[in-house]
Amino acid sequence: MTEPYAVPVPKGYRVGAWEVRDPIATGAFGSVYEGRRTGDRADVLKGGGAEDLPSTAALKFLPTGTGTPRQLAHLRELIDREVELHRRLRRPRLIRMYESRTVDDPDRPELDGATVLVLEKAEGSLSALLADTPRPAAGPALLAQICEGLAQLHRAGWVHGDLKPANVLLMKDGSARLADFNMAAELEGTHAYTPAFSTPDYTPPELLWSEIGERGRRIRPSADVWAFGVLAHLVLTDSFPLPGGTPAARRDAAVAYARGTDELRLSPELPGAWQEIVRSCLTRTHADRVTTEALLRRVHSATGTAHLLRLPFPRRRSRRTTIVSTTAAALAVAALGYGVSTWADSGDEQSPESTKVTFARYGEDELRTDKGIPAEYRQLIVDSAHDCVQPKVTPVLIAAMLKVESDFDPDLSDPGVGGEGEYGIARWTPSVLRWWIREDGVPAKETPRPPLTPAESIPAMGRYLCFIEPRLEDGLSGDRRVLIAAAYRTSYRKVNEAGGVPPKYRDYAARLAHYLKVYTPAEEK
Repeated sequence: MTEPYAVPVPKGYRVGAWEVRDPIATGAFGSVYEGRRTGDRADVLKGGGAEDLPSTAALKFLPTGTGTPRQLAHLRELIDREVELHRRLRRPRLIRMYESRTVDDPDRPELDGATVLVLEKAEGSLSALLADTPRPAAGPALLAQICEGLAQLHRAGWVHGDLKPANVLLMKDGSARLADFNMAAELEGTHAYTPAFSTPDYTPPELLWSEIGERGRRIRPSADVWAFGVLAHLVLTDSFPLPGGTPAARRDAAVAYARGTDELRLSPELPGAWQEIVRSCLTRTHADRVTTEALLRRVHSATGTAHLLRLPFPRRRSRRTTIVSTTAAALAVAALGYGVSTWADSGDEQSPESTKVTFARYGEDELRTDKGIPAEYRQLIVDSAHDCVQPKVTPVLIAAMLKVESDFDPDLSDPGVGGEGEYGIARWTPSVLRWWIREDGVPAKETPRPPLTPAESIPAMGRYLCFIEPRLEDGLSGDRRVLIAAAYRTSYRKVNEAGGVPPKYRDYAARLAHYLKVYTPAEEK
């Protein structure tokens, strides 16, 4: 560790099932370390087992047991916001939280009482990528994934409140995740309330002079849309859309633009399709701003993909860790952010070939990609599993079920005898699929008609499995994942009545158990 860390934690320190390894990033009041799962089953998640946790994670230490009362009250509020969002939302484009813990160690007063968030481990941040590679080739696809993350947040009724490059994390396979949710807030009608802190370059002009009430600042989803427009301009042109050599100067330019005394002059280097996208985000008033759903459609059109690939990104060339240097208020927020500081890295450079768009690595940390799972379905499988809060609903389970149900045949047609029949890759009965086909949980007005596409069938399978799992009784005989699959084939009531897999479905269960083993990555077995 070449720089002082806000929360120094010795290598080898234990927190629950985790052992602290190398430092990752730090801010003023919090620090992030790599954590390695120890496998001590007495310390794993309640209600689950070590198999529900990855082998490595990011441990974010927040010293909530030390500091002045005012600092602690503010810090506690920000932590509570982040934990609440993680507990209630699990979406493919949001960084995942596996658990949160409180350190109980009176012998170490600097750590005693600290909150530790156990988060999905990333490889770097968009901020670090842009510092090393301005205008990266993967920029448009990464922007599309970021926009997907905003759409997932907004559909769930939340506003991020602090979208910027440091709060976008890049995973091992290069995919983007939104992170740092301590400014996030749940909508109450059309508005939400967040703390007064924000990053000026990404704050819409209507909030630069807005009043701050007892509950904080009122914001709308349109604030995230403005921030996305600024971010897109920066990623694609290596410049901010408003003039000025400092954040204060750009803030003044934003105010002048909003008041109509100056015009928006976008960089001529901004690609044509993105000119209109960025302008629709950076309107003078929030009322004229594009909606998130319309923005997502435009971004998908500009990138040419509705289901995006995960892209490898070049690693940093040197091993260095720096402390965020900014104002005290910004540091207070930065301290909580997993992704707000620059990153230590191994120094390995990837070959040019590794930056090509490819399906081959998609989901490789959770799913064997060399065992016959069709590449074109991997994103649907992984994202559908991540969209469920039940830890037993995994990419491996969905892949194994698709194999057993249809052998991954998207054109399967089994009209049956005297019945409605089953169709598509997940063997849906259309009248049942009607209840699960919509993301918002509302049944479709009309019964879907075959052919049933994988884009409809696989996410719907994930939603139905997520519904089934908590309705299975505790103490049933057999692997919980196999029981979930058996309930999909029959019903959760029949599985509960049988006390396990009903005899009629034991051959099905045996085949499924086989593919669960085949598709599980070696280190998780």
